[in-house]
Amino acid sequence: MFEPVGRAIAGYLSKPIGKAGGGGNDALLVAETLEPGDVLLVEGNTRIAGAIKYLTQSMWSHAAVYVGARPELPCVDGEPATLIEADVLEGVRAVPLSCYSAFRVRICRPVNLTSTDRERLIEFLIERLGHRYDLKHVFDLARYLLPVPMPARLRRRLISCGSADPTRAICSTLIAQAFGAVRYPILPIISRKNDGNPSRADLVRELWRIRHYSLYVPRDFDISPFFQVVKPRIEKRFDYRDAPWSEGNTVISLDESVLA
Repeated sequence: MFEPVGRAIAGYLSKPIGKAGGGGNDALLVAETLEPGDVLLVEGNTRIAGAIKYLTQSMWSHAAVYVGARPELPCVDGEPATLIEADVLEGVRAVPLSCYSAFRVRICRPVNLTSTDRERLIEFLIERLGHRYDLKHVFDLARYLLPVPMPARLRRRLISCGSADPTRAICSTLIAQAFGAVRYPILPIISRKNDGNPSRADLVRELWRIRHYSLYVPRDFDISPFFQVVKPRIEKRFDYRDAPWSEGNTVISLDESVLA
């Protein structure tokens, strides 16, 4: 009984409620810039995306990992599947990059991730292909489509209200588990203490603890100090002196900018 109802709600929440904001020529730059192991954040346009944006107070509602073209992953309509994500209806799946060519995205790159750990991270994700989305999490998110104010201090905890079944993956939870498997930090809990020696009272050491994977949301990869935000337009040796400005030093008016 729970599964059909959950899937019905998931189908409703996954319907678009507006146009995607982005894409165009930038999609080509994104494709040229991505490297295996990068986290791709997406500004979604569905009802469930709206709930996640509200709870996290962020424009990013979805996350996927770019794994590149790999022989063990199928092609979709002739295009290699290069992203692994957890979809609300399909579960953990591999999709082509073109799925998000019309969306505003952000590339978050793990800094100094070794090639060995990058491969381990990708294998972790591939092994979980076919796992299902946490449909109890869908019920939790559905409640926040109602116009009920939610204190900011409760939002992150409420994100983790899904079932404890690890085979029912949530997009950011799946990715947090993958990085946790190679001990790569996202937003660890950091405490500081001295070693108790009075003569060394000024020496303080940090102790890191891993935050539970169920507490992660897409925006955490954006604000993490251990992920570099990669901007495709400046990654390709941007030089403002070569910018293709239109002739005549024309200035866009306020009305035109609204319509653009």
